[in-house]
Amino acid sequence: MTASVVAWPALQRNLVAILRGITPDAIEAAVEALVEAGFEAIEVPLNSPDAFISIEKARRLAPENCLIGAGTVLEVAQVDRLKDVGGNLLVTPNVEPDVIRRAVQHGMVTMPGVFTATEALLAAKSGAAALKFFPASALGPSGIAGIKAILPPNLPIGAVGGVSDSNFADYWKVGVRAFGLGTSLYKPGDAAALISERAIKSVAAYDALSA
Repeated sequence: MTASVVAWPALQRNLVAILRGITPDAIEAAVEALVEAGFEAIEVPLNSPDAFISIEKARRLAPENCLIGAGTVLEVAQVDRLKDVGGNLLVTPNVEPDVIRRAVQHGMVTMPGVFTATEALLAAKSGAAALKFFPASALGPSGIAGIKAILPPNLPIGAVGGVSDSNFADYWKVGVRAFGLGTSLYKPGDAAALISERAIKSVAAYDALSA
């Protein structure tokens, strides 16, 4: 039986900023730069320092329509904590059905990480809003295209890992419409001006493809 689903929302751009390693004292400037550039989804991986504090700050600062949440979520208890701090986006590196289902119960948008057809189908069955093919650089566009062929046709597909504005087009050709940007967008210690510059460049590249 297929689980219930919280659908991926109609964002202007399906770009997810991955702020791995960010600290609570740096989150506000980063969020301001990203939102101003046009990002509508921001993820703080839970292996970042005091990640839940950063997520709570980001949620207070970002517009209501933005997805704000956690990445590298591995346990159900972390899903509950994410709900407590106001997060509405859950990203995982793997497929743990109980984690996905709990997030759906909390009304969160979910994007679990997959690499194989088996994982992708299990994630879809568990109620995933979208799939994160990771690491995308290892699969490449052709690998993702092969797996995408057997997936539900309306399930959004994202690419994360080795993805930047320089190769959006390669993935776009095979139907990938969401991109998670990590080190190509943010590295710990980066100034807000640098984050802004990269974010603006990424938004322009996305807009050129979706026009």
